[in-house]
Order: sequence, then C-alpha cells, then structure tokens
Amino acid sequence: MKVLYVASEAVPFCKTGGLADVAGSLPKALRFEDVDIRVIMPKFGKIDQGFKEKMEHVYDGTLNVSWREKFVGLDKLEYEGVTYYFVDNQEYYDREGFYGYDDDAERFSFFCRAVLNLLPAMDFWPDVIHMNDWHAGLVSVFLKLEHMEDERYQNIKTIYTIHNLKYQGVFPKDVMSDVLGLDWKYFNNGDLEFYDAVNYMKGGIIYADYITTVSKSYAQEIQYEYFGEHLDGLLRSRSDTIFGIVNGLDYDTYNPRTDKNIFETYDADDPSRKADNKTELQNFLGLPNRRRVPMVALVSRLVAAKGMDLIVRMMDEILQHEDIQFVMLGTGDKVYEDWFKGLAWRFPTKVSTNIYFSNQLAQRIYAAADIFLMPSNYEPCGIGQLIALRYGAIPVVRATGGLKDTVHPYDKYSKEGNGFVFNDYNAHEMMYSLKRALSAYENPEEWRQIVDNAMRSDYSWAESAKEYKQLYEKLTAR
Repeated sequence: MKVLYVASEAVPFCKTGGLADVAGSLPKALRFEDVDIRVIMPKFGKIDQGFKEKMEHVYDGTLNVSWREKFVGLDKLEYEGVTYYFVDNQEYYDREGFYGYDDDAERFSFFCRAVLNLLPAMDFWPDVIHMNDWHAGLVSVFLKLEHMEDERYQNIKTIYTIHNLKYQGVFPKDVMSDVLGLDWKYFNNGDLEFYDAVNYMKGGIIYADYITTVSKSYAQEIQYEYFGEHLDGLLRSRSDTIFGIVNGLDYDTYNPRTDKNIFETYDADDPSRKADNKTELQNFLGLPNRRRVPMVALVSRLVAAKGMDLIVRMMDEILQHEDIQFVMLGTGDKVYEDWFKGLAWRFPTKVSTNIYFSNQLAQRIYAAADIFLMPSNYEPCGIGQLIALRYGAIPVVRATGGLKDTVHPYDKYSKEGNGFVFNDYNAHEMMYSLKRALSAYENPEEWRQIVDNAMRSDYSWAESAKEYKQLYEKLTAR
C-alpha cells in the first residue's frame, strides 16, 4: 500500500495547529502497519535551516498558474523513518508566516497542482492520495479534471480529511480563471461555487473518493446545520462515504515518564510524584504552596468556540465558593485576555493568568493539574483532553466531537470512566460537572481510581493507524 499524505504543515518542520501534530505522527504510526506513506508539504522559509541543509534536491522545473509560468522545485528528506517532500517556490513560501496572505488562493492552488505534477519526479505512484484541510482540497479536483488521460494517474484514489470545517478556503470567484485556470462550468455547476465565491474545501469534498473527519462524533455533527458551516447539505449527500477516525496522541512526545519539560517524572504505575509537580508549579507561578488543594487548569486558545463564555459566566462564583486554584495559559480574543487578567486581580491567591504560550509551561500545567477544563462549544477532535488524560489531569468537558469520543463519564459504582462530561452548552451544567469532579477529589481512593483510568486510556496513534489502513484498503478494493 502506497500513500501520499498531503498537508500544509507537519511537526517538526512547521506548526500552527493540530494538523501539524497529525501530519508528524500518523505517518510514523502507519509505517508500523507496513504502509509506504510519504508526506508532501510546502517548503516554507521558516523551516529550520538545519533541516534545509539535510534536504536532497530532487527536481527543478516550471508549473503553470493559469496564464503564468512559475518556478517549482522539489526537495526530499527522511525523518524518523518517513520520507518528506517539500514543494519549493520562494515567491510563495519564503515569508514570515504560513497563512493569511492576499495571494493564499494562488499559493495553495500552486501547491495542489505541484503535488500531482511532481509525481514523476518523485517516482512514487501512490495507491491513495490523502489530503488534509482546505489547503490541499484542490488536489482531488485537479486529479479528476487534468490528469485522467494519463494512465499513470487513473487508478489513484483520494481521501480528504476535514480537521475543522470552519476554515474552508473561500476566495473571490475571479480565481477560477485568473488562478485556477479552470473552465467556468465547474463554478456554474456548483462544484466550486459557494455563495458566489470559490470554496477549496467544497471542491475537495465533492471530488474526493472518501471523506474523513478527526472523530466519529464530529463526522455525524457536521451533517447537521448547527455544525455544518453551510456545507451540511453537501455532506449529508455524501454520508455513505464519510468516516470518523479519532486523532491519536504521540506517546513518545507526551510521556510523563520521560518528559523533560516537567518538574518530576511519573507514570500510571507510580503517579505519586504528580503532586510534586503541583507544588513546584505553585512556587514557579507564585501561588500559595498547598499540596492538597485541587488545581483546575485551562490550556486553550481564548476564543468563543473553546467555551470561554461559560467560564466567564461562572468562574467568579466557583472561586468564591470552592477552595481551588485555577491556572490558565493561552492567548486569543482581547476581551477574554482582559477578563482573565481581571480574574487574577480579583483572586490573587487562587488564580494564575498567563497570557502567552509556552510548550514547557503547558507541559508543566498538565503534569501539575488535578482537573483539566475544556468546555468547548464544538471540538472536531481536540488534543488538550488527550494530553490531560495521559498526564492524569482529569478532564471536565462538554460532550461534543472528539471530546465525546475520548472522555467517558466516571461511574463510581462500576468504577469505569476517565472524566466528567456535560451535554448542553450551558454555564451551570459546566459548573455542576466541575463540582462533581471536586467532590470526587475529596475521596482519595475514588480519585486514585479515576486518575488510573485516565492514565491507562489508550489514545496513541496505534489503533487509529489501523483504522486508516483498513480504510485505504477498502477504498483501493472498490
């Protein structure tokens, strides 16, 4: 089985979000399933020079962008057993950032075309091309519209993974001729048209053979209007080809037994030193040194989708009535940043507000926290709750998307479950779930059971990689 994995970012080369973690972890896991998987991404200028110096130059040539002819290059690097290809064009990719430019429509349509046109230079003819998010959505479009007369391309199947339906790559309709160079009939028939604009993700959904999302629940949710971002009707029409596979976690990177970022290492067999991380973090953040006080953590983007409105509504009341410490880390909308600063001012001995992002501090918070708060309005998969489970910080989450699939309510009678869950997007429901967690914390024996359940939950990539392989095989057998 040969698979070409198309992504706009991948750890360790560049990262802006969870896609990079997936693109850096899933291919490694699939290699253990005997899948010959290779990754292709843009050669961004921000990639570390050390990686660039190790790359092998494969190809120089040109590529048409509608009526324009542009340079295209291809470099290659093997990293941790996976071959990575890098599409080179300094005009498009040698910039300070990765996204958010006026010519993003051109930059990523160029990338999608290059993926297909460079296959002969790679001398790698995949059985499946696996595309990710809007940046890669046009690969399936160009495959079907521009390469079907070449027998080398005719048996290639495509899978399109939606990591977050909210970000679709929508551009003015004049890109049809000026950038894509496609016949207007593919706009007029609705394949690429979206409210009189061009939608790259919509094209990917229509032209891909299979569609996946990053959790089973999210695969169902996006077929309803509330979560569907105006594509729910299209997704319902393709419901028989939509599959949900939950993202895994890189257990080599996120391992409390070996993590060099945390104060004290520990594991599920001996979690006692987790409490030492709490006291060390209290000292580090200037909070009172109290080993037995329950520490509630929030590591998040501070945006409405992450449930910030619920926290704003209830956290003052919770802090007034509960003996807890609350530690948050993240950046986002200024209104929330300012509110969390005010919260720390109002409760200086109970709250630590950290309006920035540090991977080291994030890891220290996961290792120190007793409870991890993640009350998202929607969550395609989520990585925070997976890290929290791995580090024994018990999640309190809303039952949506990947949170619903990975956090299971604790039942004190069966002693099963790894967290606390509320269903409705409601501030009081969040508060009651948090109070249930705090009540369980007061019973040391019960709490040890919940922590053990959490730390022994298996959300490594191993099982998800098996599901992807089965899907590849199902697709190629059609």
